[in-house]
Amino acid sequence: MAVDGATGAGRLKSEADEPGWEVDPDDDWGVAVIATVGRQLRLRREAVGMRAADFGVSVGYGEDLVYKIEGGKRIPRPEFLDKADEVLDAGGLISAMKEDVAKVRYPKKVRELAKLEAQAVELQLYDPLNIHGLLQTPEYARGLLLMRRPAYTEDDVERMVAGRVARQAIFEKDPAPELSFVLEEWTLRRPLGGRPLLRAQLQRLLELGRLRNVELQVMPMEREEHAGLAGGIEVLKFGDGSAVGRSPAVANGRPVTEPKQLHILEMRYGIIRAQALTPRESTALIEQLLGET
Repeated sequence: MAVDGATGAGRLKSEADEPGWEVDPDDDWGVAVIATVGRQLRLRREAVGMRAADFGVSVGYGEDLVYKIEGGKRIPRPEFLDKADEVLDAGGLISAMKEDVAKVRYPKKVRELAKLEAQAVELQLYDPLNIHGLLQTPEYARGLLLMRRPAYTEDDVERMVAGRVARQAIFEKDPAPELSFVLEEWTLRRPLGGRPLLRAQLQRLLELGRLRNVELQVMPMEREEHAGLAGGIEVLKFGDGSAVGRSPAVANGRPVTEPKQLHILEMRYGIIRAQALTPRESTALIEQLLGET
């Protein structure tokens, strides 16, 4: 990683080259983790008698960026930690910090949601406005986030994209949870971010739809009845029989666990699924739209 070609020959990386790696000051756990990692890096560097500037050259980072990482102001990239481990001859101790650092990379709310999703054995998900975040390609997610007004900062966009991608590890779980998605046809037709992004997104949907534990259903635009007009629905069920759900139409969008409210959400989701195309019909429609894009 000694001077990355993306930053120009002979030029060391600065903050501008790595947007989205700041520490959220409101994330107490994250602040503590990154401060600890930075302190360990500094102690190790000083123990081997290496100046920050020389260390920076060895890993391809500017001296100022090295000080920010050591001071707990910046989240170190995983490849930085691997290179630092090598340069400082740490025997894997620095590289071992990557797991905790990776969790800090994502916003606190995303970590909490990802934790629930990872524990669930069944997920029922309906988004009336967008292709669900768990299904989005990084490029499509970035395109959507860049459209937000007031605009997100570039750092915020990169953090949120990384968070969505991290949550998609749920597709690689073993044993795999059962995942059911209902998508609105219009979200598959509207070329938000450009047709190349939409085309790649449709291909991604077809790939995920082939997984045995994933069911994708499309709500066609021509339907004259629709039980999802009150907003999106998320229901997560866990191995102990408990569940948590959320919808703008129930409890003002707050997560609910009461059986009565969960029943309402599951009933609505069941009707939406019944009104949507079957998984096989949905796959055929997505393939058709891909051919037209």
